[in-house]
Amino acid sequence: MWIDTHCHLDASEFDADRDAVVARARAAGVTQIVIPAVAVANLDTVRLLAIEHGFAYALGIHPLCVMRAAEGDLDKLAEALETHHIDPRLVAVGEIGLDFFVPGIDPDTQQHFYVEQLKLAKRFGLPVLLHVRRSADKLLAGLRRVGFTHGGIAHAFNGSEQQALAFIDLGFKLGFGGTLTFERSLQIRRIATIVPETALVMETDAPDIPPHWLYKTAAEREADAGQGRNEPAELPRIAESLGELRGWSAKKTAAITSANALAALPRLASSWSP
Repeated sequence: MWIDTHCHLDASEFDADRDAVVARARAAGVTQIVIPAVAVANLDTVRLLAIEHGFAYALGIHPLCVMRAAEGDLDKLAEALETHHIDPRLVAVGEIGLDFFVPGIDPDTQQHFYVEQLKLAKRFGLPVLLHVRRSADKLLAGLRRVGFTHGGIAHAFNGSEQQALAFIDLGFKLGFGGTLTFERSLQIRRIATIVPETALVMETDAPDIPPHWLYKTAAEREADAGQGRNEPAELPRIAESLGELRGWSAKKTAAITSANALAALPRLASSWSP
């Protein structure tokens, strides 16, 4: 059985058939999904979705959303964490982090929201789900500066081997998803092969980061109206790439990555049965 450690099940792309998406995931053996918030506006949405479907959730403000956030949003997040911190389905603070790939998002504002959310996670004793895009060193520096020791997951990890090992040394697991299925993703595939097996967790980031069989070029998207939608039912097939790289069977890949997810997000154990 599989755990999808990062899926935006609340996204509008799923509005038309969300129940069917969940049913397909369960049929594929994906029995637990972590749904991260991205802004104050969807804190309740992800929580209620997790309760409705028997999944887990995380509360946080995404770095791509900080320019639309107000300072008071950190207070609202703190209030939500205070209210729900004993809920076993609340497994992390996230999705938080830094993104230095997308232009126009002030790095100082990102840093402020990142550090303040790390402090909240530390206060409530929760792991974090980290958004890592051209920002690994700054993220690591923030973790060390805050003295953060609750670990979590470096979501959609795409850094260097040295950065991967630094996250692992700080108690983090590394999230791998659709990018791993592309043969041209040489760096990510190499890291997935060489890091300790205890560091690997699986994710889809659905509806984003489609695997190669759903990916379309810009010309193809224009011709047939869109990217193939990623969804959590794709996780076992995505995980085949990790199994091939590591020489593992599907059963072994599921067992190892699920155990790692439970280690990274200990509260998952109370709401998941393999």
